[in-house]
Amino acid sequence: MRPAIPLLSLAIALAACTPSNPPAETPPPAGVAAAPATRAVDAQALAASHWRLADAVDAGGRRIDALFPAPDQPLQLDFADGRVSVSGGCNQMSGGYTLSGDRFEVGALAQTKKFCGGGALMAADDAIGARLAGAGTLATGDDGRLVLTTAGGDRLTFAGTPTAETTYGGEGERVFLEVAAERVPCHHPMMPDYRCLHVREITYDDKGIKQETGEWEYLYQDIEGYTHEPGVRNVLRLKRFEVANPPADGSSIAYVLDMVVESESVNPGA
Repeated sequence: MRPAIPLLSLAIALAACTPSNPPAETPPPAGVAAAPATRAVDAQALAASHWRLADAVDAGGRRIDALFPAPDQPLQLDFADGRVSVSGGCNQMSGGYTLSGDRFEVGALAQTKKFCGGGALMAADDAIGARLAGAGTLATGDDGRLVLTTAGGDRLTFAGTPTAETTYGGEGERVFLEVAAERVPCHHPMMPDYRCLHVREITYDDKGIKQETGEWEYLYQDIEGYTHEPGVRNVLRLKRFEVANPPADGSSIAYVLDMVVESESVNPGA
């Protein structure tokens, strides 16, 4: 009969065969940042903000330069009524989407057919369209940013800016204003030598046919999202909001640009 090995001796022998320090986990490749912690997002939260592209890297951690055609014009996603729209490139793009947990899938994208010289803006259209195609994941990080991860491992990070509806607490009223080509002198109680936008309201019927044109009047405030170019007359589609608690020197009405409907260069001598 073989002698029995005492249990204590067996434990010591096994301990001697076990490394004192377990091997460290293999670190990620150099230059690849760890994916940030994220949590699921819902359609209501998506619709509450404009989402502007802040960062984009491929699966290897390399910046995707094609998604940044102009430093002052980031690509932007907007979500409403089950659709996602893209702006900031050459063309406007939009398509239906579904969101289940963090699984995000975009259907076929429709887009305008504008041509942009230089190629960078059109390349950005192709780049964002390719990354929205098909399925991926969509979630928010601890910092509130939106993180889109494609099936190929690209990671796009968007910073949110509240929409006007979120800021002012309502849907607002759609109005159309014609803005004259030149600002005009006006008496502003807070700003001497101020030059107002010269505007008049236009009403259209349900078919888009002009019905009435109001009288010209001074607009003593700016229109959010609109930059006036001297010598250019515009017809703007706006959203008009009531400001709940305006400052003492501010307006109780806010105008936010929705769309430039018509634009025309005007000869000052005409």
